[in-house]
Amino acid sequence: MTTEHSSLELRGITKRFGALTANDHIDLEVRAGEIHCLLGENGAGKSTLMNVLYGLYQADEGEILLDGVVQRFAGPGDAMRAGIGMVHQHFMLIPVFTVAENVLLGHERALGGLAGAKQKVREISQRFGFHIDPDAKIEDLPVGVQQRVEIIKALSQDARVLVFDEPTAVLTPQETDELMAIMQQLRDEGTAIVFITHKLREVRAIADKITVIRLGKVVGEASPQSSSTELASMMVGRPVELTVQKNPPVLTDNTLEVAGLTVLDALGQKVVNDVSFTVRGGEVLCIAGVQGNGQTELTEAILGLQPKASGSVRLNGRELLGKSVRDVLDAGVGFVPEDRKVDGLVGEFTIAENLMLDRYQGAPFVSAGTVDRGARDEFATEKLGAFDIRAQGIHTNVGTLSGGNQQKVVLARELGRPLALLVASQPTRGLDVGSIEFVHSQIIASRDAGIPVIVVSTELDEVVGLADRIAVMYRGGVVGVVPADTSRDTLGLMMAGERHTPEGAAA
Repeated sequence: MTTEHSSLELRGITKRFGALTANDHIDLEVRAGEIHCLLGENGAGKSTLMNVLYGLYQADEGEILLDGVVQRFAGPGDAMRAGIGMVHQHFMLIPVFTVAENVLLGHERALGGLAGAKQKVREISQRFGFHIDPDAKIEDLPVGVQQRVEIIKALSQDARVLVFDEPTAVLTPQETDELMAIMQQLRDEGTAIVFITHKLREVRAIADKITVIRLGKVVGEASPQSSSTELASMMVGRPVELTVQKNPPVLTDNTLEVAGLTVLDALGQKVVNDVSFTVRGGEVLCIAGVQGNGQTELTEAILGLQPKASGSVRLNGRELLGKSVRDVLDAGVGFVPEDRKVDGLVGEFTIAENLMLDRYQGAPFVSAGTVDRGARDEFATEKLGAFDIRAQGIHTNVGTLSGGNQQKVVLARELGRPLALLVASQPTRGLDVGSIEFVHSQIIASRDAGIPVIVVSTELDEVVGLADRIAVMYRGGVVGVVPADTSRDTLGLMMAGERHTPEGAAA
């Protein structure tokens, strides 16, 4: 459903950061009553473009038009006054404030004080069936409800153009469906919607129009009827394989047994609560759940990074809990951390130096306290080719590599020694489709080599594609371990806390 005129038009938008051109003469037209999906890989320039639209960045070239009139936004306040609202990927809410106080912030005069803000919250909530208490504190609300508060903030300023920037990153499947319904209602009421995402399933479900951005440039428009493979190929510029190719698991005697694992945070609160599961060699156990439900602390406890952990973690009968990280690595545990830049690599070190970070105590790279540079460089050269690391050479600083190539360095290091267990946390976060293909192939190769594999991911498509079994975490506990062919609806309910048995009986 569209109207005759363009509500929003971007002409020749160019934004540079030093030598990097993040947006290169981008044209975009969004009509009132239309959901226009801006599709592209992480780093393609989508969010930069929307930050220009919202006044957070100033374009170096080009212009913004609303209803045919050129606009100049010195900041977000100007954009909001012009009728542009934005729902950010990372919510811009103050946790200790109430819903009404967050809506009022910065708009005290326009809303007529706190009483006016409360009334506006009630009006918008009734219009969309939100059921949100204006006096509720943000910190007490579920993530999905917090996102609705962001939508209320934008609509309270009579936004005619509403930008959603990767809005489903922290939502369960059910919450995602509810958000889609809200977006469709907004569209039907005449709002121009810009939906930024890299998730092909969501694009095909909701888009009226699709624009694809690659490396800062518009590479074309696509029909919502396009296949996921066609859209992915436009995103990366070559044919891609979206399906994870794997054979049925062949189980081995290698076993990780986690029993009654509990982890306390610095305040003594349980962030992992009595978790038990077993992973056999030759299978991938994917741990699913919305980010922040104890997955990070669970993997860190296995590696020996959580001092306040109790229970048992046994690898082939050997207790790992309470051991040092060095002891855990020596036991054959490979670990791909969720934040490669912070926990997986030293950006100022070369590729060769990063590839020996966990092997500095002895053979094959260290002898009598001295690094054998020849052995190190030979190993690094071999891994550069085997893992298709795109760099000028092994002495290139890791910090200059793309996210995908950085992740390949981490994988090359962790898989470059004999393993008894592989733990990979958010292994494809921030990667392009091509790099995701490669990472998935390496994970499956480890599984097929008879190694127990744990993959933690918030991407449900990734979980379903990689897993032989799926454990779902909610508020620090495992609510169930289910087969990989479990329906998305069931997985979504489990991610929201519903307990489930392998036989399918909900508890």
